[in-house]
Amino acid sequence: MRPRERLGRAFGWLWAAYAVSVYGTWLGFGAFSVIAIEVLNAGSAEVAALSASGLAIGALLAIPLGPWMEFRAKRPVMIAMDVVRFGALASIPLAYWLGVLSFAQLLAVSIVTATAKIAFTAASGAYLKSIVPGDRLLVATSRFESTNWSASMVGPPLGGAAIGLLGPVVTVVADAVSYLLSAIGVTAIREPEQPQKPRNPQVRRWSDIVEGWRYLFAHPTLRRLFVNTMLVNALIMATEPLLSVLMLSHLGFPVWEYGLAFAVPCTGGLIGSRLARRISSRWGEARVLRVFGALRACWPLGLVFIRPGLAGLLIVMVTEFGLILCVSIFSPVSATYRLNNTPDDRQARVLAAWSATTGTSTAVCTVVWGLLAQFTGPHAAIALAGVALLGTPFLLPRRLAVPETRDQAYTGARSM
Repeated sequence: MRPRERLGRAFGWLWAAYAVSVYGTWLGFGAFSVIAIEVLNAGSAEVAALSASGLAIGALLAIPLGPWMEFRAKRPVMIAMDVVRFGALASIPLAYWLGVLSFAQLLAVSIVTATAKIAFTAASGAYLKSIVPGDRLLVATSRFESTNWSASMVGPPLGGAAIGLLGPVVTVVADAVSYLLSAIGVTAIREPEQPQKPRNPQVRRWSDIVEGWRYLFAHPTLRRLFVNTMLVNALIMATEPLLSVLMLSHLGFPVWEYGLAFAVPCTGGLIGSRLARRISSRWGEARVLRVFGALRACWPLGLVFIRPGLAGLLIVMVTEFGLILCVSIFSPVSATYRLNNTPDDRQARVLAAWSATTGTSTAVCTVVWGLLAQFTGPHAAIALAGVALLGTPFLLPRRLAVPETRDQAYTGARSM
């Protein structure tokens, strides 16, 4: 590793904790949907409701956590959220083995883990900026992105094989243990942490809660990135449970092929995340966000042509590869811009607002598309999402605001 890319011991432990948890998450990819379909005989609407409830209710519960975390040490928050996720997920295999697993329990665990995920994401993002210099943030976010996609290559096929050999809840056990290991990794960080001090300790609670959204909508570039990302994520993720039902129930793909269909394309994520820094240096942040932000919206329409057998499997793989390649270039550049253009004493609230809103919008779209699939079938609903995505590039920023513009816009918005 070149000296200029060394990011310190604290980052090393944070990265290791992230790696073990993300490998566990991808090993359990689609586990809730598989359990709901194969154990509880759930249909399209129920699977969509399972995905949506966790996102929507979890986002609502997480909203007050942003201001609560802002001026506290972030490491204890991350550790607590990992432990909460471990306990919630561990309850599923226990209930399954006792023969009392229910759809209501899956919903409850989905809500708890979604809330904890938003809180962990906000705390870890703020903590990352406190331990990594601004000019190295793209290096750091690219490493996280690369780790995510390398885990997604390995996890789903292994998870599918494990489910086939050992039963539908085995990957949930692995996912639960990964959060416990993540908590241990964060605990191993020994560098002292200095929490941010509030500018106005007497700020009203409601004003403090909405501060993240106020800042995002006052910033001319972050506003457009926020709305674009919210819609793109919602439309892509709304089709995930429908694709599960289509492939596993309607088209008869075995679980291992379903996992393989999403594992192989993740090579695109590994490639893209490693190219993100080089492309950003050559093209500039603005061009990367425009070009790859637009390209990532074009690929999902390819899922319209899915069919049974090898041809259908290849269609899913090619479509997902193109989508993931573009996302893995866009995401670290977008995340780096957001971190560098958000003041330190608003990081947790902005990240919590960002995560909560994207989670809620994804939940709403998931419910709508689940109901739509009941009337039109999953194929038609997936096609409609693909068409809707084609309009999202118009929301991308045409240029990036410089810090002076950002501060002026924010000050102006506060004075209105």
